[in-house]
Amino acid sequence: MATDEDLACQEIIGRYQFNGAGAGAMARLLRALGDPGRNMRGMTVTGTNGKGSTCAFAVSALAAAGLRTGSMPSPHLQRVTERIRINGAPVSPAACHRAFLKVDEVLRSTGLVVNAGAVHAAAAAVHFAVAGVDVAVLEANIGGRRTAVNRFDTGVKVITGVGLDHEHLLGRTLGEIARNKAGIVRDGDHVVLGEMPEEAVEAVEDVLSPHTGLTVWRLPQEVRCRPRTAGDGRTVLEVATPRAVHRDLTCPLRGEHQHRNLALAVAGIDALTERGSIRGISEEALRSGLAATRWPGRLELLAPAHLDSWTGRLLLDIAANHQGAATAAPEILRQSRAAERTALVFGTLQYKNVATMLEPLPADWPVVLTRVGHPNEADPAEMRTTLAPRRELYVRQETADAVRHATELVGAGGLVTVLGTPLLIGRVRELFQLPPG
Repeated sequence: MATDEDLACQEIIGRYQFNGAGAGAMARLLRALGDPGRNMRGMTVTGTNGKGSTCAFAVSALAAAGLRTGSMPSPHLQRVTERIRINGAPVSPAACHRAFLKVDEVLRSTGLVVNAGAVHAAAAAVHFAVAGVDVAVLEANIGGRRTAVNRFDTGVKVITGVGLDHEHLLGRTLGEIARNKAGIVRDGDHVVLGEMPEEAVEAVEDVLSPHTGLTVWRLPQEVRCRPRTAGDGRTVLEVATPRAVHRDLTCPLRGEHQHRNLALAVAGIDALTERGSIRGISEEALRSGLAATRWPGRLELLAPAHLDSWTGRLLLDIAANHQGAATAAPEILRQSRAAERTALVFGTLQYKNVATMLEPLPADWPVVLTRVGHPNEADPAEMRTTLAPRRELYVRQETADAVRHATELVGAGGLVTVLGTPLLIGRVRELFQLPPG
């Protein structure tokens, strides 16, 4: 149940939800707030997919090392408080409301026009200043060059990868999107690059080449990640960077793609150490912090899952685009082998390429199309027309009805996989009474 403070934060955000980007206004807003974050140390993470997981790994490891670590993941699943975190835990509703209220008061008094992303980032910076964080891990929500968190000069920039998504905002080609993402880089930064297609690599290099004083580590060149099977049968990772070799790292998040995200987080931490932003953290803290990482809604499995009289398996993933769905597909298929029958619940945004997002998954799986009621969501009936080649399609306008219908389709012991927007995943988590986190 949302608290009064949470609802008040949502009301504040709603006033700025559909504003234009307000280019340049973010800097003026921060000045009016007393310039919180002017000495912020840490890392900024951008990319098409994997940003949140990379940040979660980094936050958990830094916190395990005793560093008071602030983060501002975007978007949230269930509560606005998830947008402002200390050591990975959402702040209290009261603290969250105080931060958002201060930003709202300044915006009202100055008349500055910013979007909701800027409001989120500014509120987090306000709270970080009050909480006295040692280091911050910032997630760029969509873009790079114009993202609100680009106003904070963290010094370490991580680009997880580049794929086709948000083309209406970032560009129609991989090269255009890559240039936008690489716009977070400033002279003197330490840059960590994930794997990406050649077109994107060339575009990123074009953006980086005029900058001076850069240190650039690339996966899998300067940064390498090697899995091996330990004596007890677990898969453990060895991550090597130009600074150190880290062995016997456990990756608690599902999917082999998370190995790369973990490696990028470790490289980002080594980059912070290399720059002198933090003191080197112990291997014990690194291993324990990474192993304790939680990141809800990313191939999150609930087994057993219970809803009314149904008992089965529930798998949740924020599949935001074709690349994300293709990356998650191997683990979804692996989980499906433990169930006699699998059904999908799916919902996405209007501007997404619905036809390609489910391509990586079997065409004979039943799909229940739904929405949570956000104005930017794709209409389930229209999605059914787009996905018509699939043999078994259902439309349920209410999320709870969609999930219940999926449980009827798979029966006891079956697997219900929910793919789609963060709000959809959050709504399903609430249906199964999973706490925000």
